[in-house]
Amino acid sequence: MVRIPDDVLPFFMRILPSLNALRAFEVVGRLLSVQLAADELHVTPAAVTRHIKLLEDQLGIVLFERGHRSMTLTPRGQQYLRDISRAFDAMKVATINLSETKRRRALNIRAYTTFSMKLLLPRLTTFHQQNPDIEVSLTTSLQPVDFNVENVDAAVRLSPLPSSELGFDRLVPNQLLPVCSPQFLEAHPGLNDASPQALAQVPLLHSLARREDWGKWLDAAGVRGVNPMSGLSYESSILAYDAAARGHGVAMAQKVLVAEELESGRLIAPFSFVLDEGDFTYYLIYPKAHLDMPEFQVFRDWLLSSLA
Repeated sequence: MVRIPDDVLPFFMRILPSLNALRAFEVVGRLLSVQLAADELHVTPAAVTRHIKLLEDQLGIVLFERGHRSMTLTPRGQQYLRDISRAFDAMKVATINLSETKRRRALNIRAYTTFSMKLLLPRLTTFHQQNPDIEVSLTTSLQPVDFNVENVDAAVRLSPLPSSELGFDRLVPNQLLPVCSPQFLEAHPGLNDASPQALAQVPLLHSLARREDWGKWLDAAGVRGVNPMSGLSYESSILAYDAAARGHGVAMAQKVLVAEELESGRLIAPFSFVLDEGDFTYYLIYPKAHLDMPEFQVFRDWLLSSLA
């Protein structure tokens, strides 16, 4: 804990801005709109503007560049916003930890549909049995998450490497390989390592969210003469995998997401080449301040252990 010397405390108290001014700055800096900030804070735009002006005067620093109908943070304003946001996050976490109410705490987790259905949902029953006092609210979305705006505690995102401003943990390897049903392979025996060009003669199955995967695998495998964009497309990977299992064609799959089907034999891999995408894989990302939340610590430790 940082202790301010007694002889410095009066000076420190004089330069410390009011909490209302800091809160106004944080909201305006996040939304870049006085009107939207006023709506969120339930005050008038004039009050927000007054807080920002007083803060700039007290600090002796211009925090915003103001245009005719827009405003942007100055470089020093950007740094101050990052620092202030961390402080508010820390206060939020401290308040949660201090609460003596024994109500059930819900963690809001966001992930992709296929990842949720294949890896999270089958495991969450065990988590709930082991931690009956911690609720997990799981939502799915392809959109990036903004922890400053959305009520999300952590998200599973596919990324080359998350921002260093966030906490993150690598969850699973991301390996690509073609899969199809045993019946489909029996009907197309030419699909093997000796003749990968035979893929040009069968339907390729795609997820709309991952249209580049076939091209990546074909290039890495050195396969020529196959149009990576041909075939049938589905809204999500799980639909493409199900279509492959039903004999509709060959899907490009993420190995970890079809492990159960490969083990059961519902899907098989006609080619031995597997493309490992290295650091481009699934991460659990979260504000670093959440590491101080007991409920999140429990969930994070459980998730990393269950996917190891």
